[in-house]
Amino acid sequence: MRGGPGDAERRQRWGRLFEELDRNKDGRVDVHELRQGLARLGGGDPNRDTQQGSSPEGDTDPHGGLDLEEFSRYLQERERRLLLLFHSLDRNQDGHIDVSEIQQSFRALGISISLEQAEKILHSMDRDGTMTIDWQEWRDHFLLHSLENVEDVVYFWKHSTVLDIGECLTVPDEFSEQEKLSGMWWKQLVAGAVAGAVSRTGTAPLDRLKVFMQVHASKTNKLNILGGLKNMIREGGMHSLWRGNGINVLKIAPESAIKFMAYEQIKRAIRGQQESLHVQERFVAGSLAGATAQTIIYPMEVLKTRLTLRRTGQYKGLLDCAWQILEREGPRAFYRGYLPNVLGIIPYAGIDLAVYETLKNRWLQQYSHDSADPGILVLLACGTVSSTCGQIASYPLALVRTRMQAQASIEGAPQLSMLGLFRHILSQDGVWGLYRGIAPNFMKVIPAVSISYVVYENMKQALGVTSRTTSRHI
Repeated sequence: MRGGPGDAERRQRWGRLFEELDRNKDGRVDVHELRQGLARLGGGDPNRDTQQGSSPEGDTDPHGGLDLEEFSRYLQERERRLLLLFHSLDRNQDGHIDVSEIQQSFRALGISISLEQAEKILHSMDRDGTMTIDWQEWRDHFLLHSLENVEDVVYFWKHSTVLDIGECLTVPDEFSEQEKLSGMWWKQLVAGAVAGAVSRTGTAPLDRLKVFMQVHASKTNKLNILGGLKNMIREGGMHSLWRGNGINVLKIAPESAIKFMAYEQIKRAIRGQQESLHVQERFVAGSLAGATAQTIIYPMEVLKTRLTLRRTGQYKGLLDCAWQILEREGPRAFYRGYLPNVLGIIPYAGIDLAVYETLKNRWLQQYSHDSADPGILVLLACGTVSSTCGQIASYPLALVRTRMQAQASIEGAPQLSMLGLFRHILSQDGVWGLYRGIAPNFMKVIPAVSISYVVYENMKQALGVTSRTTSRHI
């Protein structure tokens, strides 16, 4: 193998690795021992590697594990592929990968990373402190991982979080080619949808209280959190706290699917002859995909608001609500508030992404000295803060949207346009009037994030999804 050590030394090294992995000393390395070895030696994603081909073609008994000879043949092939990949990243062919070459490799895939981020990635592999990665360091770091190309390397360092706070302004996730070919993308969408459904159901009372306060709270009707909950329970009992949750859950699946399909088509149109997209182009594609999904499922948003605010006995169900709106107000009623809703996508998604990346990078620079991986708790914290900042920026538009969706069903309420409603709220309640209901909205963020993450992790295991969290990076 060009650039590698002698054959005898290699076999000794493979033998030592085999003995280290063979924890029960039965002369074979099984899948469980390989996963444990991946966690100890590589610190990466054992589920992804064992599911995507960390088993040699010469393995005659995959369920019984690998003997030393099979293991050696497998490592020989792995080292050959890793050497080719190493040379593809070593742009100047000097036998070392430096910070600039790491940045170039990411940039070639349309992902811009800072010098500090590239240094963190390099530190995670640089064992001799030279600030470069030689072949031995590269080989030892990735030997047990099924990396085949530069995209796989980027995937290895890419992290994101699953956050479903019941809002509809998020941009879609991006799946790798490997995930698309293997069918893993739809399992991730299903896992995310189930996590979102459980999360929204768990925080539905706070979501209904938010909508209630957005529409009914004012200077003359000083509706607080406790008073609002008491009023809803008094009017319809405890189960009334979940009004509107059914359709809120029902719209998760079509919205996710439409976003995914629209995102892929828009990316293809923007890319043209380019090999990859830059971050700004992906943001544009993601925002357009989110707007496309909202345009198609928006009638469900109107129905959700009406069902959330309904009085006991007002509607027999979802279809009865839709029929009454159509009969009394016409088809245009299903798109009331559409403009402020779409306008809210840009500030929400832009601020959410910018704050998330800023917080994550700041944490890495100050507290992470040896790893490019901030850890899931840090990512969840960054995601929670960034989502909250995005909500603060877009909340006035969300409130106006909800008011426009509901105003036709409220007796004596003025039928105003978006700008007219802004002026009316400011004249009646001042700037604070644009933030009615934001307290229960903040209260639901942490439980929503926690529930969706726990459920998502369990759904991944149940569906056999590789360890990759979703809906943060675009």
